Amino acid sequence: MTYSARLANSHFGEWELYIIVSGHADDWPVHCFGRTSPTPTLAERVTALAVLGYEAADGAAWEWMEMDYGHMEAVEFRGSFDVRPIGEAS
Repeated sequence: MTYSARLANSHFGEWELYIIVSGHADDWPVHCFGRTSPTPTLAERVTALAVLGYEAADGAAWEWMEMDYGHMEAVEFRGSFDVRPIGEAS
């Protein structure tokens, strides 16, 4: 089974990586990088996923989106990536 991992940095906080699983968002696995800049490297993201018990799903590639809520407000930058629990076949 695959899940979506999200890397987000809103104008409210620091970079965090979370896995969207069933249930309430407060229960989703999450890793905070403890900074607003720079963007976590690929190696940092892979390590964070492993700490959370996940790895890349077959053929997964990061997709990036800029969330612009108006020309006068800060922009939220978000990446998504398909993952699976470590050791589970896709």
